[in-house]
Amino acid sequence: MHCRSTVSALLLFGLATFSSSLPAAAPAGFKEIFNGQDLTGWEGLPFWSVKAGAIVGQTTPEKPTKGNTFLVYRAGQPANFELRATFRLTGQNTTGFANSGIQYRSHVVDAAAFVIGGYQADMDLADKYTGMLYEEKGRGILMAPGEKIRVGATTMDPATKKPTTAVEKLPGATPSAELHAAYKVGDWNDLVIIAEGNHLRHVLNGKLTADVIDNDPTLAAKSGVLALQLHAGQPMTIEFKNLYLKSLP
Repeated sequence: MHCRSTVSALLLFGLATFSSSLPAAAPAGFKEIFNGQDLTGWEGLPFWSVKAGAIVGQTTPEKPTKGNTFLVYRAGQPANFELRATFRLTGQNTTGFANSGIQYRSHVVDAAAFVIGGYQADMDLADKYTGMLYEEKGRGILMAPGEKIRVGATTMDPATKKPTTAVEKLPGATPSAELHAAYKVGDWNDLVIIAEGNHLRHVLNGKLTADVIDNDPTLAAKSGVLALQLHAGQPMTIEFKNLYLKSLP
């Protein structure tokens, strides 16, 4: 069911003027889920560490990851929430590749390799996917950045024998030019994720980058794990700081 409450209306109003510099202390009503010193409450492979007050995920030529791997938040599986984070992507390669994301309402696919599937607020250095909703190990790309969509059921296409997801584009998308202007490539960016019922929103530096109503009767996730992604591929670094979580009704 599509939830629209007074709380969500106030949150959406506040996000229109969301500052590009998050506070050092947890905002009112939020709890800090990264202490800025170590990975207490988080678990992953040795690609992850803490440096200069930030969670750092890094691959190198000597230490690549064979597949996407994740740093998993172990202190809860939130359902309805607002998550705030600041991130920075850099690529230590000649092509400028770097890709990451924040998983939410997700599930563990491979516990030993820390492989996670589910909703992802995507981000990349080339600014092709940043801010959109992607479903890792699931329905894949459901939208372009900035779009407002309504997702329907996933059915088997009789012609291709592959699953097909019904997606309806809704009016009110954020123009691409505004999104590109807001994204600070190679620098720190602020990301907000709000999940209320089947309504999911992502906001990057004050710009709405995803507004999704997921009406799939079987695949729409109601709760699940939070995790940070380190993408397979060329050497790169992803950094996260100012991670704050607020439970919503």
